[in-house]
Amino acid sequence: MGQKSGFISIVGKANVGKSSLLNALLGEKVAIVSNKPQTTRTKITGVLTKGDNQFVFIDTPGLHKARTRLGENMVKAVNASINDVDVVMLVVEAVGKINEIELNLIETIKKRKLPSVLIINKIDLLADKKEVIKRIEEFSLLHKFEAVIPISVINNDGLDKILTELEGFLIDSVHFFPDDTLTDQPERVIVAELIREKILFNLHQEIPHGTAVVIEKMSHREDKDIIDIDALIYCEKQSHKGMIIGKQGKVLKNVASGARADIEAFLDTKVNLKCWVKVKEDWRNRDGLINNFGLSFTE
Repeated sequence: MGQKSGFISIVGKANVGKSSLLNALLGEKVAIVSNKPQTTRTKITGVLTKGDNQFVFIDTPGLHKARTRLGENMVKAVNASINDVDVVMLVVEAVGKINEIELNLIETIKKRKLPSVLIINKIDLLADKKEVIKRIEEFSLLHKFEAVIPISVINNDGLDKILTELEGFLIDSVHFFPDDTLTDQPERVIVAELIREKILFNLHQEIPHGTAVVIEKMSHREDKDIIDIDALIYCEKQSHKGMIIGKQGKVLKNVASGARADIEAFLDTKVNLKCWVKVKEDWRNRDGLINNFGLSFTE
């Protein structure tokens, strides 16, 4: 039996659980999650190798109506992720109305004649599990998916069925990544994202979406098993800076403390994390800053 590989794009509207699904499938955290929409900003590649089979997952930002230059980049990343893949996983929720974004994604799948699997997440929220049948019928009227899989990421329910189904879309090919690869994201990027995740957790409303994190320094001490990390948190307004720091620095301390624990788990070593906050007015509409923060879209 020879090696097989496949590229799988994970798409859907914002906040349906795409990044949580990716993390669950990989068994490791490579994408940050929160209950706020537009948490994921760029394409994230997660790699799962099981014997001769290699699954290359492409997690995408939640598709939404762009209101900034950064938002436009996020939409471009979604559209590009659907090109040149072996199968698309459309993730939807088990409850709620089918919205325009989901309809547009289905139309794109149909126009490009892409193999597609429908993933119905959050079935744990259904009072009557029979309601999932109605949900399947709703989407089946719009498109003939190769498979429909109801799941609950939070309960780890149905994930094995996804991998079993995806095996049928893998092609005979050498593995594109070394078998021990987890993601194509550099460590600095993941560390920055883990810090941003804690900003999303500790702050509310629009402020977290106006923040970006850049790792200025990441160095291993020669005399101790400790990594020193200096991080800059950028925000768009002076008033936002005060909110991120908080009274007597409490909010920033909570952000740094929570992030440090996750970073230590990810790097498997002790971490000395220092965070500073700087203001860059309206950075989400400034191409140069978007590029400097590593958030520009490239084909």
